[in-house]
Order: sequence, then structure tokens, then C-alpha cells
Amino acid sequence: MNELGFIPVTLIPVIWIVAAYLLGSVAFGIIVSKLFGLPDPRTVGSGNPGATNVLRSGKKLAAALTLLGDVLKGWIPVWLALRSDMLMWVVASVGLAVFIGHLYPIFYKFKGGKGVATALGVMLALSPLLGLAAIVTWVLVFAIFRYSSLAAIMAAALAPVYAWFLLSAYKDYFITVLVMAVFLIWRHKTNIEKLLTGTESGFGKK
Repeated sequence: MNELGFIPVTLIPVIWIVAAYLLGSVAFGIIVSKLFGLPDPRTVGSGNPGATNVLRSGKKLAAALTLLGDVLKGWIPVWLALRSDMLMWVVASVGLAVFIGHLYPIFYKFKGGKGVATALGVMLALSPLLGLAAIVTWVLVFAIFRYSSLAAIMAAALAPVYAWFLLSAYKDYFITVLVMAVFLIWRHKTNIEKLLTGTESGFGKK
């Protein structure tokens, strides 16, 4: 039993992981859009309930709040797990659980977003330098090519490389970053096809 006297120690990691998944299942894009009186982001544009699709509504504040919410829900549980001295595998599992929750949310019939912002939050908690490297990659690629999807794909592809150098002493964390990168690229498979055929929509592009 733990110090509270009623929760078996063996159940504590399970509680952390399940709680992280449930938090990840909260879709801020849908919530914020409803608060702003905007269409459900799943019914417009790419159909993705993320900040980029919310931005297409023309409401920058709504998009910013969606981005912030999705980043924080990835950062908070991992940061708390670290500060609570959870074992490395538990922290890594918490990060992966909140990310999977965003992709396959139980509250929305397991149909979620692509997970870019939430993955960023997880990486920022694991290593601020890793998160910063991913942000810089995204910004540079987007500034040059003006495709949000391409920027996300490149940041995801390079994240494990950055993690290899920054988290080499933390195997479980590296695995979490690698798994998230694979999921991120796979979730962008339609965007990859459109980029290859020249039909992907970019910001500021005709």
C-alpha cells in the first residue's frame, strides 16, 4: 500500500497512465470552436480538430488557444510524473498515453487529431532542448515552404535524431519519442500523398 493507505503501489502507474490517456482524449479544438461559435473543426478543411484547422476559420485567438491547450495537455502529465519521481518507464508511458489519447480519444469515438502539438508538449517536458529543436525545425520548414503538414512531418522525422543525442541516457524516453514520430508521420500519410501530387493546400499559396 502507498502512503495514503488505500491504493496498492502496483496500481499507481496504471492510474497515472489511464489519467494521462483521458486527458489526451480532451479535444481542445472542438471545445474552443464551440466556445467561439465556430463550426466543429472535424466538419471543415482537413477534418482535423487541431490548431491549424481551427486557424482556417479565421479566428487566430481560437487557434492559439487550441494550440496552447494541446501542448499543455502533453506537457502537464509528463511534468507531474517527473516531479513525482515516477520510474522512467512510467514517465515514458504517461507521455505515450496522453499522445495516444489525442489520436484516439475515448470521448470522440476514437477519432482524434494528428498529435503534433501534444507530442511537442511531451517532448518539452522530457527535454526543453528537444522541444525547442522540434519547434525550430517546424518554423524553418514552414517559413521556407509554407506547408504546415510538411513542417510537422520534417519535425517528426528529425525528433528521434535530436532525442538520440539529448536523451541517449534515457532509453525509455527515446523510445517514446520514436514511437510518437512514427505515429505522426503515419497520421500525415494523406498529406504526404497530396504533397507528392502537388495538391496539398499551403498557407499563402494559390
